[in-house]
Amino acid sequence: MAILMKTKIKEYREKLLMTQNELAKSVGVRRETIVHLENGKYNPSLKLAMDIAKVFNTTVENLFEFIEEE
Repeated sequence: MAILMKTKIKEYREKLLMTQNELAKSVGVRRETIVHLENGKYNPSLKLAMDIAKVFNTTVENLFEFIEEE
């Protein structure tokens, strides 16, 4: 059984009219990291997930959805 992680980063970012670069700068990563996160190609560290959630004034649980796949 695998656990997949689906992110809502792009959805939250677009609601705030924030660019990928702006988000990246606010959490101390490169824009490419945000691109990979939004495309599901990279799983963030707990610290990065918490930092992003803080920018969006939400929780990690709201920002990421975990799906069990058999």
